[in-house]
Amino acid sequence: MDIASLIGLLAGIIFTILAIIFGADVAAIVDFGDAASVMIVIGGTFASTLIAYPMDSFLKALKAIKLVFSPPKFNHGEAIARIITLSNLARREGVLALEETAQNMDDPFLKKGIMLVVDGGDPELVRSVLETEMTYVENRHNSIAAVWDSISAYAPAWGMIGTMIGMVLLLGDIQDMDALVANMSIVLITTFYGGILSNFLATPVANKLRAINAEEMLQKEVLIEGMLSIQAGENPRIIEEKLKAFIAPSLRTPDEPAAGREG
Repeated sequence: MDIASLIGLLAGIIFTILAIIFGADVAAIVDFGDAASVMIVIGGTFASTLIAYPMDSFLKALKAIKLVFSPPKFNHGEAIARIITLSNLARREGVLALEETAQNMDDPFLKKGIMLVVDGGDPELVRSVLETEMTYVENRHNSIAAVWDSISAYAPAWGMIGTMIGMVLLLGDIQDMDALVANMSIVLITTFYGGILSNFLATPVANKLRAINAEEMLQKEVLIEGMLSIQAGENPRIIEEKLKAFIAPSLRTPDEPAAGREG
Protein backbone atom coordinates (compact mmCIF):
# COMPACT_ATOMS: atom_id res chain seq x y z
CA MET A 1 0.00 0.00 0.00
CA ASP A 2 1.36 3.40 -1.01
CA ILE A 3 1.00 5.53 2.12
CA ALA A 4 1.18 8.84 0.21
CA SER A 5 -1.79 7.92 -2.00
CA LEU A 6 -3.79 6.73 1.00
CA ILE A 7 -3.07 9.92 2.96
CA GLY A 8 -3.91 12.05 -0.07
CA LEU A 9 -7.23 10.25 -0.59
CA LEU A 10 -8.28 10.55 3.05
CA ALA A 11 -7.08 14.15 3.33
CA GLY A 12 -9.03 15.20 0.25
CA ILE A 13 -12.24 13.63 1.52
CA ILE A 14 -11.84 14.96 5.06
CA PHE A 15 -10.97 18.54 4.07
CA THR A 16 -13.80 18.70 1.53
CA ILE A 17 -16.31 17.53 4.13
CA LEU A 18 -14.91 19.93 6.75
CA ALA A 19 -15.15 22.83 4.30
CA ILE A 20 -18.82 22.06 3.75
CA ILE A 21 -19.50 21.72 7.47
CA PHE A 22 -17.66 24.92 8.40
CA GLY A 23 -19.44 26.78 5.60
CA ALA A 24 -22.85 25.71 6.85
CA ASP A 25 -23.49 22.68 9.07
CA VAL A 26 -23.41 18.87 8.99
CA ALA A 27 -26.83 18.73 7.37
CA ALA A 28 -25.46 20.65 4.37
CA ILE A 29 -23.54 17.54 3.27
CA VAL A 30 -26.84 16.09 2.06
CA ASP A 31 -27.24 19.06 -0.29
CA PHE A 32 -24.15 17.94 -2.19
CA GLY A 33 -25.74 14.67 -3.22
CA ASP A 34 -27.62 14.66 -6.50
CA ALA A 35 -28.01 11.51 -8.58
CA ALA A 36 -28.77 13.31 -11.83
CA SER A 37 -25.59 15.40 -11.52
CA VAL A 38 -23.50 12.30 -10.83
CA MET A 39 -24.93 10.55 -13.87
CA ILE A 40 -24.32 13.38 -16.30
CA VAL A 41 -20.76 14.08 -15.10
CA ILE A 42 -19.52 10.49 -14.75
CA GLY A 43 -21.61 9.14 -17.63
CA GLY A 44 -20.74 11.99 -19.96
CA THR A 45 -17.04 11.89 -19.10
CA PHE A 46 -16.78 8.16 -19.66
CA ALA A 47 -18.81 8.44 -22.87
CA SER A 48 -16.39 11.03 -24.26
CA THR A 49 -13.43 8.90 -23.21
CA LEU A 50 -14.87 5.83 -24.94
CA ILE A 51 -15.31 7.84 -28.13
CA ALA A 52 -11.69 8.98 -27.93
CA TYR A 53 -10.06 5.64 -27.07
CA PRO A 54 -10.59 1.94 -27.85
CA MET A 55 -12.36 -0.14 -25.22
CA ASP A 56 -9.15 -2.02 -24.45
CA SER A 57 -7.29 1.20 -23.59
CA PHE A 58 -10.19 2.43 -21.48
CA LEU A 59 -10.34 -0.79 -19.44
CA LYS A 60 -6.57 -0.84 -18.95
CA ALA A 61 -6.74 2.72 -17.65
CA LEU A 62 -9.41 1.76 -15.11
CA LYS A 63 -7.38 -1.24 -13.96
CA ALA A 64 -4.32 0.97 -13.55
CA ILE A 65 -5.95 2.67 -10.54
CA LYS A 66 -4.70 -0.18 -8.37
CA LEU A 67 -1.11 0.86 -9.20
CA VAL A 68 -1.75 4.20 -7.49
CA PHE A 69 -2.28 2.44 -4.17
CA SER A 70 -0.06 -0.61 -4.74
CA PRO A 71 2.74 0.57 -7.04
CA PRO A 72 5.55 -1.79 -8.06
CA LYS A 73 8.74 -1.30 -6.10
CA PHE A 74 11.90 -0.35 -7.97
CA ASN A 75 14.98 -0.63 -5.77
CA HIS A 76 17.75 0.96 -7.81
CA GLY A 77 20.41 0.19 -5.21
CA GLU A 78 19.44 -3.46 -5.29
CA ALA A 79 19.55 -3.45 -9.09
CA ILE A 80 23.11 -2.11 -8.98
CA ALA A 81 24.06 -4.79 -6.47
CA ARG A 82 22.72 -7.48 -8.81
CA ILE A 83 24.76 -6.09 -11.69
CA ILE A 84 27.90 -6.10 -9.53
CA THR A 85 27.26 -9.71 -8.53
CA LEU A 86 26.92 -10.67 -12.19
CA SER A 87 30.05 -8.69 -13.03
CA ASN A 88 32.08 -10.56 -10.42
CA LEU A 89 30.80 -13.88 -11.74
CA ALA A 90 31.70 -12.92 -15.30
CA ARG A 91 35.24 -11.93 -14.27
CA ARG A 92 35.78 -15.17 -12.37
CA GLU A 93 34.23 -17.67 -14.75
CA GLY A 94 33.65 -15.79 -17.98
CA VAL A 95 30.57 -14.26 -19.56
CA LEU A 96 29.19 -17.67 -20.56
CA ALA A 97 28.80 -18.52 -16.86
CA LEU A 98 26.00 -15.94 -16.70
CA GLU A 99 23.68 -18.11 -18.79
CA GLU A 100 22.76 -20.46 -15.95
CA THR A 101 22.21 -17.54 -13.58
CA ALA A 102 20.03 -15.79 -16.14
CA GLN A 103 17.67 -18.76 -16.33
CA ASN A 104 16.70 -18.24 -12.68
CA MET A 105 16.11 -14.47 -12.94
CA ASP A 106 12.64 -13.14 -12.19
CA ASP A 107 13.22 -9.90 -14.13
CA PRO A 108 12.42 -10.58 -17.83
CA PHE A 109 14.23 -7.43 -18.97
CA LEU A 110 17.45 -8.29 -17.14
CA LYS A 111 17.20 -11.90 -18.27
CA LYS A 112 16.84 -10.88 -21.92
CA GLY A 113 19.79 -8.52 -21.69
CA ILE A 114 22.06 -11.07 -20.04
CA MET A 115 21.18 -13.68 -22.64
CA LEU A 116 22.01 -11.20 -25.42
CA VAL A 117 25.36 -10.57 -23.75
CA VAL A 118 26.01 -14.30 -23.34
CA ASP A 119 25.19 -14.88 -27.00
CA GLY A 120 27.97 -12.45 -27.91
CA GLY A 121 25.80 -9.88 -29.62
CA ASP A 122 27.34 -6.64 -30.83
CA PRO A 123 27.15 -4.07 -27.97
CA GLU A 124 25.31 -1.56 -30.14
CA LEU A 125 22.82 -4.23 -31.16
CA VAL A 126 22.28 -5.26 -27.54
CA ARG A 127 21.68 -1.64 -26.58
CA SER A 128 19.34 -1.14 -29.53
CA VAL A 129 17.24 -4.20 -28.67
CA LEU A 130 16.91 -3.29 -25.01
CA GLU A 131 16.24 0.40 -25.64
CA THR A 132 13.60 -0.49 -28.22
CA GLU A 133 11.79 -2.66 -25.68
CA MET A 134 12.16 0.09 -23.10
CA THR A 135 10.68 2.65 -25.51
CA TYR A 136 7.63 0.54 -26.27
CA VAL A 137 7.03 -0.17 -22.59
CA GLU A 138 7.14 3.55 -21.90
CA ASN A 139 4.77 4.24 -24.80
CA ARG A 140 2.26 1.75 -23.40
CA HIS A 141 2.49 3.36 -19.97
CA ASN A 142 2.07 6.85 -21.41
CA SER A 143 -0.96 5.78 -23.42
CA ILE A 144 -2.69 4.69 -20.20
CA ALA A 145 -1.81 7.96 -18.48
CA ALA A 146 -3.16 9.81 -21.52
CA VAL A 147 -6.59 8.24 -20.96
CA TRP A 148 -6.64 9.73 -17.47
CA ASP A 149 -5.51 13.08 -18.90
CA SER A 150 -8.54 12.98 -21.18
CA ILE A 151 -10.86 12.13 -18.29
CA SER A 152 -9.39 15.10 -16.43
CA ALA A 153 -10.15 17.36 -19.40
CA TYR A 154 -13.65 16.04 -20.09
CA ALA A 155 -14.97 16.05 -16.51
CA PRO A 156 -15.09 19.84 -15.93
CA ALA A 157 -16.64 20.31 -19.38
CA TRP A 158 -19.41 17.84 -18.56
CA GLY A 159 -19.86 19.58 -15.23
CA MET A 160 -20.55 22.80 -17.12
CA ILE A 161 -22.87 21.00 -19.54
CA GLY A 162 -24.83 19.68 -16.56
CA THR A 163 -25.02 23.16 -15.09
CA MET A 164 -26.29 24.58 -18.40
CA ILE A 165 -28.92 21.85 -18.67
CA GLY A 166 -30.05 22.64 -15.14
CA MET A 167 -30.19 26.37 -15.89
CA VAL A 168 -32.31 25.80 -18.99
CA LEU A 169 -34.75 23.67 -17.00
CA LEU A 170 -34.92 26.21 -14.19
CA LEU A 171 -35.33 29.24 -16.42
CA GLY A 172 -38.03 27.44 -18.35
CA ASP A 173 -40.29 28.12 -15.38
CA ILE A 174 -39.11 31.42 -13.97
CA GLN A 175 -42.42 32.39 -12.38
CA ASP A 176 -41.55 30.94 -8.99
CA MET A 177 -38.47 32.96 -7.94
CA ASP A 178 -38.24 31.23 -4.57
CA ALA A 179 -37.99 27.84 -6.26
CA LEU A 180 -35.45 29.25 -8.70
CA VAL A 181 -33.14 30.41 -5.90
CA ALA A 182 -33.62 27.21 -3.91
CA ASN A 183 -32.71 25.00 -6.88
CA MET A 184 -29.75 27.09 -8.03
CA SER A 185 -27.39 25.20 -5.71
CA ILE A 186 -28.46 21.89 -7.24
CA VAL A 187 -27.72 23.28 -10.70
CA LEU A 188 -24.15 24.12 -9.66
CA ILE A 189 -23.52 20.68 -8.17
CA THR A 190 -22.54 19.27 -11.57
CA THR A 191 -19.70 21.79 -11.82
CA PHE A 192 -18.56 20.67 -8.38
CA TYR A 193 -18.61 17.00 -9.42
CA GLY A 194 -16.71 17.78 -12.61
CA GLY A 195 -13.98 19.55 -10.65
CA ILE A 196 -13.74 16.71 -8.12
CA LEU A 197 -13.50 14.03 -10.81
CA SER A 198 -10.84 15.98 -12.67
CA ASN A 199 -8.64 17.27 -9.85
CA PHE A 200 -9.16 14.71 -7.12
CA LEU A 201 -9.04 11.57 -9.26
CA ALA A 202 -8.04 11.81 -12.92
CA THR A 203 -5.11 14.23 -12.80
CA PRO A 204 -3.51 12.68 -9.67
CA VAL A 205 -3.86 9.17 -11.16
CA ALA A 206 -2.22 10.27 -14.42
CA ASN A 207 0.64 11.94 -12.56
CA LYS A 208 1.22 8.94 -10.28
CA LEU A 209 1.30 6.58 -13.27
CA ARG A 210 3.91 8.78 -14.94
CA ALA A 211 5.97 8.85 -11.76
CA ILE A 212 5.88 5.04 -11.58
CA ASN A 213 6.87 4.85 -15.24
CA ALA A 214 9.81 7.20 -14.65
CA GLU A 215 11.10 4.96 -11.86
CA GLU A 216 10.83 1.88 -14.06
CA MET A 217 12.59 3.59 -16.97
CA LEU A 218 15.41 4.70 -14.67
CA GLN A 219 15.89 1.15 -13.44
CA LYS A 220 15.97 -0.16 -16.99
CA GLU A 221 18.59 2.45 -17.92
CA VAL A 222 20.72 1.32 -14.98
CA LEU A 223 20.39 -2.31 -16.05
CA ILE A 224 21.25 -1.59 -19.69
CA GLU A 225 24.37 0.35 -18.76
CA GLY A 226 25.37 -2.35 -16.29
CA MET A 227 24.94 -5.21 -18.74
CA LEU A 228 26.92 -3.44 -21.45
CA SER A 229 29.66 -2.73 -18.94
CA ILE A 230 29.79 -6.44 -18.05
CA GLN A 231 30.01 -7.27 -21.75
CA ALA A 232 32.89 -4.81 -22.11
CA GLY A 233 34.72 -6.53 -19.24
CA GLU A 234 34.91 -3.44 -17.06
CA ASN A 235 36.10 -3.60 -13.47
CA PRO A 236 33.20 -4.16 -11.01
CA ARG A 237 34.25 -1.16 -8.94
CA ILE A 238 34.17 1.06 -12.02
CA ILE A 239 30.78 -0.35 -12.99
CA GLU A 240 29.40 0.37 -9.54
CA GLU A 241 30.56 3.96 -9.54
CA LYS A 242 29.21 4.46 -13.05
CA LEU A 243 25.78 3.10 -12.13
CA LYS A 244 25.59 5.04 -8.88
CA ALA A 245 25.68 8.23 -10.93
CA PHE A 246 22.17 7.40 -12.18
CA ILE A 247 20.54 7.66 -8.75
CA ALA A 248 20.40 10.06 -5.81
CA PRO A 249 23.01 9.51 -3.06
CA SER A 250 20.27 8.65 -0.55
CA LEU A 251 19.15 5.72 -2.73
CA ARG A 252 22.60 4.20 -3.18
CA THR A 253 23.51 1.05 -1.31
CA PRO A 254 26.40 1.17 1.16
CA ASP A 255 29.80 0.05 -0.01
CA GLU A 256 29.67 -3.25 1.89
CA PRO A 257 29.01 -5.29 -1.31
CA ALA A 258 32.40 -4.09 -2.58
CA ALA A 259 34.11 -6.40 -0.12
CA GLY A 260 35.38 -9.48 -1.81
CA ARG A 261 35.00 -8.09 -5.31
CA GLU A 262 37.71 -8.85 -7.76
CA GLY A 263 39.61 -5.90 -9.16
